[in-house]
Amino acid sequence: MDDGTLYSIGALAQLTGLPVKTIRFYSDRGIVEPADRTHAGYRLYAPDTVARLALVRTLRELGLGLAVIRRVVDQERTLGEVAAEHAAALDAQISILRLRRAVLTAAATREPTPEEMERMHQLATLSEAERRRLIDDFLDSVFEGLPRASHYAAARRSMTPELPDSPTDEQVGAWVELAELSLDPDFRAGVRRLTEDHAAGLPDDAPMPPRPDLIALVRDLVRPAVARGIAPDSPQAGPVVAALTAHCALAHGRPDGAESHRWLVRRLKAASDPRRDRYVRLLALINGWPTPERLTPVIDWSVTALQVAAGLPVDVSSGVPRR
Repeated sequence: MDDGTLYSIGALAQLTGLPVKTIRFYSDRGIVEPADRTHAGYRLYAPDTVARLALVRTLRELGLGLAVIRRVVDQERTLGEVAAEHAAALDAQISILRLRRAVLTAAATREPTPEEMERMHQLATLSEAERRRLIDDFLDSVFEGLPRASHYAAARRSMTPELPDSPTDEQVGAWVELAELSLDPDFRAGVRRLTEDHAAGLPDDAPMPPRPDLIALVRDLVRPAVARGIAPDSPQAGPVVAALTAHCALAHGRPDGAESHRWLVRRLKAASDPRRDRYVRLLALINGWPTPERLTPVIDWSVTALQVAAGLPVDVSSGVPRR
């Protein structure tokens, strides 16, 4: 309550906990103004200055500049307006800091060259439109020009990352790695070959979808055998190989036999690039999807089992000795 009492700067300092020097500075800037002066010329302040200084201190601690604070305390701007503007500015700063931290975290585990570090930073700070253009260019290189390209619209969508407005550090790091993968010419060429193989021989009047995906067939038919620990060169693998070749013969028009085995081996070897698994897992992390299973072990098992069944040389890398 204003009872007519006036306070010196020293009294204000005791009441507010602010240094005398700070209060004098605010007074010189017109943020708080003296109500009167003593005969000796010392400034005296009204009681409401205590509350005004408390507000000034709070706003300064929140990072507001003096010009904005003066407009608030002079009621030229409302606290709500200023708070909303600065909250938005802080959101932008937080986003930038999160991106920087994600890049530095990734760099700490990868020991990048200066050139790689610069590329990682650039990829992390792309705008949404720039990210879209980068991924569209990659997907164009994979799907463009295929016969009945409309059949692959769903596949294209399923390969598109959508970084959220407020991504986590892990999502930012995943985006940087996925973007680097999508720019890798060798990876692009490998994925393109898979789509071309899938589309090979597709008739113009093929139904939607044109045919079951080979990798999906392998996953569904072979995964139980891998889960049970059946060795690909064991007798127990025979029925699995027979079912796999029969389904592929039906779905892909390949006659069941040695040539079909060789065709499947070629197709599956092309699909066994671990970068494919990595892309899918990074995509799931970015889009907030459940973590997918790794398909490389299932594909490798299938390649070895097919080679054994057809009497073909078995890859040393598969862990099964050559015959």
